[in-house]
Amino acid sequence: QVVLEQAGCVIAGATSNIAPADKRLYAIRDVTATVESRDLITASILSKKLAAGLEGLVLDVKVGSGAFMKSLEEARELASALVDTANAAGCPTTALITDMNQPLSQSLGNALEVADVVHVMREGTPHPLTEICAALGGPLLAGANLAETNEAGAKMVSDAIASGQALERFGQMITAMGGPLAFIDNPSRYLPEATVIREITSQNAGYVTGMDGETLGLAVVELGGGRKVETDVIDPSVGLSNVARLGAKVAKGGVLAVVHASRPELADQAEQMVRAAITIGPKAVDVPPLIHDIVH
Repeated sequence: QVVLEQAGCVIAGATSNIAPADKRLYAIRDVTATVESRDLITASILSKKLAAGLEGLVLDVKVGSGAFMKSLEEARELASALVDTANAAGCPTTALITDMNQPLSQSLGNALEVADVVHVMREGTPHPLTEICAALGGPLLAGANLAETNEAGAKMVSDAIASGQALERFGQMITAMGGPLAFIDNPSRYLPEATVIREITSQNAGYVTGMDGETLGLAVVELGGGRKVETDVIDPSVGLSNVARLGAKVAKGGVLAVVHASRPELADQAEQMVRAAITIGPKAVDVPPLIHDIVH
């Protein structure tokens, strides 16, 4: 609450006191092979939101190779279930179905993603990350009566990023949460760096025609950037950067991604997974739209 008053925004996680049954229900789903049940997913996602007493909600439902929902049909069904349930519970809700066939940014991993976010906000130029922030922020601002329409709200978000106001506010939040005062001026000074940094280069010339987002994410987990079990300790320095974009032209020897690892053998494993995840073909392909649908 103090950080919110000082900076106007805060990043926080739910305490164990909010919807405590959800964790137990998930454990039951795990042993009864019902993890993929749409109804139980809906209950799990909305339980904490509704328990917190929200007066409005905008959801980002991902679809594609890097998402839980692989097909657009599955994503639409989940989005509709979430919106219908939340609205029936008295919480006006909108869901955007957004593409996750490739990463939003060119970096995957904790410190690498934070550095990328600061870079994107500092540049203030069009980027998939800023596009999706505007698309999600538009209905959020409109629902809070801070903008007349979703489009007007989206423009407010885009303008805040382009002007540098968003980056300034991000820096204020970091400071209010106990982070360094000058973080946004020089993130690399404060973010940890991996001991092994290796370029993965393309063995053929062509275009990036396919990308398995799930495999890229699992590569980061293998590097130590995510948990396999609850007791695992996350290494914030590891991950992938400079990941080639879908549809991009790649020269032979061109960079497909850069691996950031703690040990050479982990970099070897991640390299194999990245090569398996990125397909190079002779002809360019159509890139999926970032926003597939909006469910009210």
